[in-house]
Amino acid sequence: MTLRELASLNRFFYKYRVRFVWGIVFVLISNWFGVLPPQIIRYAVDLIEQSIESYKIFEGSELQNSFYSLFTNTLLFFAFLVVFMSLMKGIFMYFMRQTIIVMSRWIEYDLKNELYEKYQQFPLGFFRKHNTGDLMARISEDVGKVRMYIGPAVMYGINLIALFIFVIGVMVKVNLELTLYVLLPLPFLAIGIYKVNQLILARSSAIQKQLGRLTSFSQEAYSGIRVIKSYGLENAFSGAFRSELTQFRGKALDLVKVDALYFPVTMFLIGLSTILTVFIGGIQVAEGQITAGNIAEFVIYVNMLTWPVTSVGWVASIMQQAAASQQRINEILLEEPEINPYQGAKPLLDGDIILNKVSFTYKQNGIQALKDISFHLKKGNTLGIVGRTGSGKSTLANLISRMYEADTGTIHINNHLITSLNPGYLRSKMGYIPQEVFLFSDTISNNISFGMDNPEIQEIHDAAAKASLYETVEQFPDKFDTLVGERGVTLSGGQKQRLAIARALIKKPNIYVIDDCLSALDTHTERDILENIKELTQNSSTIIIGHRISSVMHADEIIVLEHGQIVARGTHEQLIQQKGYYQEIYLKQQQQESQTTAI
Repeated sequence: MTLRELASLNRFFYKYRVRFVWGIVFVLISNWFGVLPPQIIRYAVDLIEQSIESYKIFEGSELQNSFYSLFTNTLLFFAFLVVFMSLMKGIFMYFMRQTIIVMSRWIEYDLKNELYEKYQQFPLGFFRKHNTGDLMARISEDVGKVRMYIGPAVMYGINLIALFIFVIGVMVKVNLELTLYVLLPLPFLAIGIYKVNQLILARSSAIQKQLGRLTSFSQEAYSGIRVIKSYGLENAFSGAFRSELTQFRGKALDLVKVDALYFPVTMFLIGLSTILTVFIGGIQVAEGQITAGNIAEFVIYVNMLTWPVTSVGWVASIMQQAAASQQRINEILLEEPEINPYQGAKPLLDGDIILNKVSFTYKQNGIQALKDISFHLKKGNTLGIVGRTGSGKSTLANLISRMYEADTGTIHINNHLITSLNPGYLRSKMGYIPQEVFLFSDTISNNISFGMDNPEIQEIHDAAAKASLYETVEQFPDKFDTLVGERGVTLSGGQKQRLAIARALIKKPNIYVIDDCLSALDTHTERDILENIKELTQNSSTIIIGHRISSVMHADEIIVLEHGQIVARGTHEQLIQQKGYYQEIYLKQQQQESQTTAI
């Protein structure tokens, strides 16, 4: 990791160059007003010293009162100037923050949008490679650290350079020797603060990692509280949590010990600079090289330089963290998606699907999921797909919806090569019901109409009715305005599946892909839904993936997958006459249904 990673942010500085340039101008003006008050104070101190002698000369005369009045008015004028200069400095500091810090917030906004849009472009393989927590950390924690560099670090860096130029320029002009003595401890201060910050950074990282483990442990325990209670492991989990918490406490105390060094080191070296200023300055005053006002001026300048010098280590630390974070962000931004979501044709698609010797291997683990798959699903027909767990059924559904690209072979929809189609357009013509139902923390109505633009309430009700969900929802107190909770936690497994089916039916697509989403339903409800789907899909192509024979038995053709290959195909009647998986599972399910009926 190098600071070169931060060069990729230059495009944002150029985009907001007007704000950035004005920010630099305001930094310069603010610091110019900052270096003037010490000079005014120098004049005031020298005036006081000279006036005391003059006041004694006029002692007992009528001019003494006039001199005192003039002296007082002059000091008040100096005080007014100091207040005015400080006020102007504060005003331009406000403008400085309103330009540079606000610019950093705009860049943060742009960067988060870029990352989120990039996430949206990637196929499913990307999300198998990166876990959700890591992706969230990049768009939140990493972008936040980059913003700290773009905003505060850049602002304080520019401020440090400007202040040093102004202050040291004035100090050297007054007395070079005293300036060198005064600045002598400051490099050690910067190095000391940098070293302390390095320790703080390392220990802070350890705390963040431990906090992540503690959070994950807590989240898993809360999510699985039913399992924990059913096994009576509350005390065991409490002990494990206490152990994780003890480690967190130890790491936090390690950080406190290092953090405690920060201010003593800072105050010692600042105090040393002040002592040198007074001591060496006092000698030079005695020798007539400088005035007492110069000592007061230098002491103020030393204190003015304290925070900028102290911030050197802080800025360096922020830059290192930002570079590491930007490297992680660049990994995502520079990665090209296998499937370009914005390119491709948008022809009329009515559901004719042809697969010719399609094979697919997962790049993450090298497992070949499909091998030489071929079939022709005509418009208005239904294809059933059955097979053991891991036989490649869901992978096949993902290839048809172009979530993945086939390694070899071709997929045509209405004689259009699938790789030539716009992915978003293709999926808009499909009603895909995944095996793992995902519901958003929203109302039932909004979950059903997800992806639709202002659907009529009657359309929502009709879709729910076709999915055998309407009567169930009507029994809820808030009916279709019922909140389903996070991931649909308030609904049963069967209710989630039916809601997902309603979500697909309301689109009235040209292609239906139903991926084993009827497993949590009783046979009566399953039969009703399948009849409704059959009625709705007379002019559409339908692919039904299932473990239960009842889900696929009415399909025009059924294919049986085994280890990613088609081992049997035909109608239901043809397959039950053949020895193999289909006949085996059919007889087993028939026996189970007979036993259930008998009970």
